[in-house]
Amino acid sequence: MENATNFTDGFNSTNGTFEGFQSATPKLGFWSGLLLPTLYLTVLVGSLYTFSSLYRKRQASKAAQLEPWFPSHRTRDIYLSLLHMDPSEGGNDEKKLKKVPDNVLKAALLRRAVEDIQRILQLRTSKPALQNLQQRGSVGDDLMQRFQRAEKEMEAEIKDVVEEANAFAPNWGQVIFQSANEINQHILLKERTAEIEAQRETEKEWWENKKATIQSDFMKELDEEEEKKITQKKAGGSDDDAVLVEAGGPAQAQGGSKKKGR
Repeated sequence: MENATNFTDGFNSTNGTFEGFQSATPKLGFWSGLLLPTLYLTVLVGSLYTFSSLYRKRQASKAAQLEPWFPSHRTRDIYLSLLHMDPSEGGNDEKKLKKVPDNVLKAALLRRAVEDIQRILQLRTSKPALQNLQQRGSVGDDLMQRFQRAEKEMEAEIKDVVEEANAFAPNWGQVIFQSANEINQHILLKERTAEIEAQRETEKEWWENKKATIQSDFMKELDEEEEKKITQKKAGGSDDDAVLVEAGGPAQAQGGSKKKGR
């Protein structure tokens, strides 16, 4: 009876509605209104995340299939082989491997840093020209991706070399590339000197031929000048004789006439 009374009390006879249930209806509408945007945002974010992950995986697989900018790092492979060489791998005691000395490992690491310096210089010299070609549209995106991947690999390589150098000696990583740069400059100087030495014989032969040609041309010019002088002297002597003959003829004629008059 009490429930029936409450039910009848909540009924409004004027407009035919239940006043007791009016507060519950807006609450359901509010939560249902929030549910739809939440589902929309969830679906949108999920789709964007899926698309971005698939795109990154596709770009990574595409970049992995591209040809590397540099060939295999031979000095790095040699250093890693020496570093991870296990003396216990030898079979007999006579053929058992000894531990690689630290000075050999340091030399291998320094040689690795020298090759890194050479590759860094190649990247620095190639970057401006490559950027200009890309701006003109003469270079595709694949080539730029190869170049950018090479730059990232060199950054990781430099960090690895510095860490390895600091593991051998404290603060050696700060100066190892300076030493490698000096070694590289010395190598370039030796290569240039060898090129000059190789060209010395050909240059010497060329200069000897050039010298002989200049000397022969100079002697020809001297001979031609002497011949000209001789011909000029001969021509000048004949003209003087002709003038003397012409000048002496009338005088002799006058002298002869005077003798006849006497």
